[in-house]
Amino acid sequence: MTTQTSNPMWHDSILGAIGNTPLVRLNRVTAGVPCTVLAKVEFLNPGGSVKDRIGLAMVEAAERDGSLKPGGTIVEGTSGNTGAGVALAAIAKGYRCIFTTTDKQSQEKIDVLRALGAEVIVCPTAVAPEDPRSYYSVARRLATEIPNAVYLNQYDNPANAEAHYATTGPELWDQTGGRITHFVATAGTGGTISGSTRYLKERNPALKVVGVDPFGSVYYKYFFTRHFDEDEIYPYVTEGVGEDILAGNMDFDLVDDYVRVTDRETMLMTRRLAKEEGLFVGQSCGMAVAGALQWLEAHAGELTPDDVVVILLPDSGFRYLRKTYNDQWMRDHGFLDQRLEITVGQVAAARPERAGLVSVNPADTLGDAIALMGERGISQLPVMDGGAVVGSLSENRILHVLLADPGARERAVGTIMAEPLPIVPSALHLEHLSTYLEREPGAVLVQDGGGVYTIITKSDLIGALALLSRDGQRVMKSGITE
Repeated sequence: MTTQTSNPMWHDSILGAIGNTPLVRLNRVTAGVPCTVLAKVEFLNPGGSVKDRIGLAMVEAAERDGSLKPGGTIVEGTSGNTGAGVALAAIAKGYRCIFTTTDKQSQEKIDVLRALGAEVIVCPTAVAPEDPRSYYSVARRLATEIPNAVYLNQYDNPANAEAHYATTGPELWDQTGGRITHFVATAGTGGTISGSTRYLKERNPALKVVGVDPFGSVYYKYFFTRHFDEDEIYPYVTEGVGEDILAGNMDFDLVDDYVRVTDRETMLMTRRLAKEEGLFVGQSCGMAVAGALQWLEAHAGELTPDDVVVILLPDSGFRYLRKTYNDQWMRDHGFLDQRLEITVGQVAAARPERAGLVSVNPADTLGDAIALMGERGISQLPVMDGGAVVGSLSENRILHVLLADPGARERAVGTIMAEPLPIVPSALHLEHLSTYLEREPGAVLVQDGGGVYTIITKSDLIGALALLSRDGQRVMKSGITE
């Protein structure tokens, strides 16, 4: 027996699933804030970001004005999210897509675009917008060279802001029952903040709107001075926010205040949202929340329990797995405190028992040194003269010498030795030790209080970390054992 319903619960294509994303109350990261703070969770759009809204809107606008014809090619410059939104529309409607992006964007974003059938051209980040190599310029050029192609240009395309006026703004008003008093958002093209705000301020002119900008973008200073200052432009890590141009969709007159947030604050808040609120979101979301909290703290005396603050969270954390959610990437960029609770002395003590320090004298021959290294199974040797460290030998150094002079085995070590191994104190913490081991010859000497030396190599460090971890020692920072 077949059950029939007069209300089919499906969409004709994936495009019907765009929009109507939920509001979620923030609780832990907003502790102490004297009002309700809600997040507009845009990563629940089918393409994973707020840009699904404008992708569809811009494609349909191009169809209406005749610039995009059946079988045509869509060209767009994107940091990744807009491209995904456009690609969804292109799949449903039968268009080819070519996207330009920058080498700053995460590999996940590029992989998503290619998975959706788009061609992706990666352009350099550190060039001026008018440079022919910039992703703006390359997109414009391709649109003129490829037959039946259209450049959507999300920065100046009015369909961008119109999409948010027609969808995001009304959703925010309806979902809060008209109680929204503050709206906080980051801005790149400006369409989200401008379009949503225009609708909301038509309903409530007293609504406060706060923009959030990264250091290195021109928007913050331009908002306060109306002066485009090129000295404000410098590289930053956070993706998809801020600009080195003034986008046509960015209406600064609709914004009431602006704050700036560092890359480090952004990344740490992004991870907090995942761990403390269950919101697995992207970098710009962390920036939006960090900026909102900064502004709310500065204006705490003006807030009441009746105020309702909405922060727009643009995208998903899945596009930053190799960046924000990767501990090593975070450490490499200085966003995580790397101070490990293990010292060089602990590494030395954790090694298997060895005889005393093995070394050679400057007068010994290279052949003697090679034999000693082979006998002891070691790859580095300090060169000692009367108890003083005067040089070093490593396998790489020896190989280099022998390739240049096969007869060098008879030469004195003192004539071919390299610089002495670095001498470090036993109290040195591991994060500092790693900087020594990354350089040639990949070993250090540890001196105890009695003047006795111990050598530490990369293999010693690896073995000690494995042993200390197995014994339950804490090897991670901030009291966390992983």
